[in-house]
Amino acid sequence: MKSKLIAAIVLATASSLVAETNKLGLQLWSLRAQLTASLPSGMAEVKSLGFTEVESAGTYNHTAKEMRALADANGLEIVGAHIPYERMQSDLPGVIAEAKTLGVKYVIVAWVPHKGEFDVPAARAAIDNFNAWGAALKEAGLGFGFHTHGYEFKPLADGTSAFDVMLNETKPDLVFCEMDVFWVVQAGLDPVKLLQKYPGRFKAFHIKDMKKGAPVNLYEGHAPASDNVVVGAGIMDWPAIIEQGRKSGVEYYFIEDETSDPVGNIPPSITYLETLGLKP
Repeated sequence: MKSKLIAAIVLATASSLVAETNKLGLQLWSLRAQLTASLPSGMAEVKSLGFTEVESAGTYNHTAKEMRALADANGLEIVGAHIPYERMQSDLPGVIAEAKTLGVKYVIVAWVPHKGEFDVPAARAAIDNFNAWGAALKEAGLGFGFHTHGYEFKPLADGTSAFDVMLNETKPDLVFCEMDVFWVVQAGLDPVKLLQKYPGRFKAFHIKDMKKGAPVNLYEGHAPASDNVVVGAGIMDWPAIIEQGRKSGVEYYFIEDETSDPVGNIPPSITYLETLGLKP
């Protein structure tokens, strides 16, 4: 009887883990061609793919109010917004106002402008801004984060990287990190180990897969569309990455499809990710 009870508990625990589900969203950059051609049609396309949560990257020649109205009409919640670094510098009040209009929960900077290598002085200049912007956004009821793009991972002489400096010197209560898994792997790092190294610092994922044989140990943050494949068909160990993401505090999961056929490739990516408990 005791062994049967233990077996039942183990089975129930395993079932609860399998049943754990997170909302799967879409980074709208995936459909930038469609959204640029027609924002109303593009937002309807996002809805047709089954998504209810999205992360924005611009408003495609429309006002924030117009974009919010189209999102509402299609049952889409814009939970986060990517805003250029330069605009954060020049118009932080305007950024906050736009974020409020869009109804987002956080703002992300996806790229820090730099010439040549992204070194420690460049990282520290960004850190000062990130902490200040994070404080201003927190006061406005918003979160703030930055997105990994590969250049920040280039090893320094002591074996650390500018990314380590950024994570160690930004304030955890003001600045979080959005992990783009593709750029982490392209830089030769293990996403699972990075999550374990900085628990609680990663709040969002950009999910995209890399084809077998694509070059790695690169630090430029660029890749041809042909290096991207349907999620689950590439080299990433998604079961381990998603599991560690949950353990490490990741809250938002976004497909960012940078293949040459996002409309065709997003559905099979969704189908695969549903097996891991991520559902639109």
